[in-house]
Amino acid sequence: MARVQFDGATLTDWPAFHAASKTAFGFPDFYGANLDAWVDCLSYLRDDDAMAAVRLRPDEVLDIEVLHAETLRRQAPDILATLESCVAMINERYADYGEKPALRLLLR
Repeated sequence: MARVQFDGATLTDWPAFHAASKTAFGFPDFYGANLDAWVDCLSYLRDDDAMAAVRLRPDEVLDIEVLHAETLRRQAPDILATLESCVAMINERYADYGEKPALRLLLR
């Protein structure tokens, strides 16, 4: 099972979130460090031309584990709320393509 991990205590602002995402998912150097780019990169994890180092098999799910999620909720609630909604939106995209959801958000 594929898994990436974030330390929610270090995601204090959007630049920190995007820097951690680039590292965790293996986004390309030209990653735009914005939510549109984040969603786009994670919408093609099962494609040959994926925009991340993480590649999923057809039925595989990527676990996105956020450690210290309560700390993140206190210090940057907008980041956590946006992360939750973006994961749901990306999974809807996969469903629109006729595929199973690709992401599972685990808050620890």
